[in-house]
Amino acid sequence: MVRLKDIAQYAKVSVMTVSKALRDEPDVSDATKSRIKALARQMGYVPDSNAQNLRTKTTKLFGLVIPSITNPIFARIVFAIQDRAHELGYDVLIADTHNKPEREEICIRRLLSRRVDGLFISPVYRFEAEARIYQEVLTRKIPTVLLGPPAPFCKSFPSIEIEELVASYNMTKHLLKLGHKRIAYLTGPPVAPWAHDRFEGYRRALREEGLDADDKLVFAAGSTIEDGTKAALQMLNENFHATAIQAVNDMVAVGCAETLMAQGMKIPGDISVAGFGNVLTAEYFRVPLTTVRQPKFRLGIAAADVMMKMIHGEPVRSQRLTAEIIERESTAPPKKHGA
Repeated sequence: MVRLKDIAQYAKVSVMTVSKALRDEPDVSDATKSRIKALARQMGYVPDSNAQNLRTKTTKLFGLVIPSITNPIFARIVFAIQDRAHELGYDVLIADTHNKPEREEICIRRLLSRRVDGLFISPVYRFEAEARIYQEVLTRKIPTVLLGPPAPFCKSFPSIEIEELVASYNMTKHLLKLGHKRIAYLTGPPVAPWAHDRFEGYRRALREEGLDADDKLVFAAGSTIEDGTKAALQMLNENFHATAIQAVNDMVAVGCAETLMAQGMKIPGDISVAGFGNVLTAEYFRVPLTTVRQPKFRLGIAAADVMMKMIHGEPVRSQRLTAEIIERESTAPPKKHGA
């Protein structure tokens, strides 16, 4: 391993001069800096990050806690955070919680043991009003940004989230404008605030149209393709009468649509299906899915910018980003009777 002492011997200067030159200190001439930096590159010198961290009392590490790296919703968010972190000279350590509170606590503790400079967390939502690990993070004053809406147990942290209610409201309005009056809804995880907001957006749009949400058209789903499949089977078993289905997310919508088509139903000929999220699967599904495009990359960038403000001691506030409807082939006006 090449040391500062080795570079100093070749350059015929002191170790202190080499150290200052590599740190761009002003009391070393530009010519000497250039010569020493070129020599360091030629010799393959790699700075000791641990030594630098001891001097600066930082690690240049961020912790990123998400449900799963395979979750398509988080791919663009992770990319954005890593991209901005790289620009700022930080590395990102990623941990998967699998949506389990006990695993989330372990993940956060491990990141804290690595002395990360800040945490990005997509919370594992729960019904409890308090969570010990979040209280610990708050007590330690670790800069923390939530990726998604806050809940009672994590309300003390700034969050970057989507206007879930408004986006879902707009999707229901889109279906209503197409002429649908009986719109089934597939709900999300009961503990997730974003799922509640999306369901409320659906109900609000119906109320404005003078319609009530029919309990017989609301089916408990979740967040996965398998959840959508189960919900569709339940709908078929109950002989539901709807002309359109609005799902809490794209994966549920895809699972539902696939099951309905396997039973001989045509989309959108027999029934329209809409999702939420605009994951890649939605665009390339065999019937491209009408959905809500979430600004996932923009959310990641916004979260990184808030993080840097916190690190620099600047005031921050939570943000809600707007989303837009993407109309594709899976929705159309309802089939007329006798057609």
